[in-house]
Amino acid sequence: MTLIDLSHPIEDGMAAYPGLPPVRIYPILDHDASRDRYGGRAEFHLGGAELAGNTGTYLDAPFHRFRDREDLAALPLESVVYLPGLILDPDGSERAISLEGVEEGSLRGRAFLVRTGWDARWGSEEYWSDAPFLAAAAVEELVAAGVRLVGVDFGNVDDTADLSRPAHTGLLEAGIPIVENLRGLERLPRDGFV
Repeated sequence: MTLIDLSHPIEDGMAAYPGLPPVRIYPILDHDASRDRYGGRAEFHLGGAELAGNTGTYLDAPFHRFRDREDLAALPLESVVYLPGLILDPDGSERAISLEGVEEGSLRGRAFLVRTGWDARWGSEEYWSDAPFLAAAAVEELVAAGVRLVGVDFGNVDDTADLSRPAHTGLLEAGIPIVENLRGLERLPRDGFV
């Protein structure tokens, strides 16, 4: 079995979603400072981190959009791991991504990932502007088809100009977790992975 990490590494100073504070990683107690605490017989590094939940690659649970729904801790592990996967490779001609090319009946019970190559822009201002997003009709089809999880290699499943956030609303209302800011999807086949 080959394991492939599809997440962006969290680093000190890295930017979070626009408007949120950057990551701060710092020592609470470093090796030298801890030595006295342990009578000179041991030393440890105790680190701290401050980051917004929407930093790097992250998972949105229904609570992200609906205050009375499941948060990350309440999601059953089997709802987000070891799911058979399927990748959509849109042609890039439109920002709004449809499900064109996805076989009817192929989505039930799957993790559905959208591979656009947008992750190559990670770390730049360009990453957050004019990005792809899921078309409203695609969200309706994904919900009706019974997908278990939706993941994208760009910053937001919604057109950020639409403040009603229809993709987040539709997917999370149906209990379908969302993973945003994936990277490295080119290392996966279109089908046949978990």
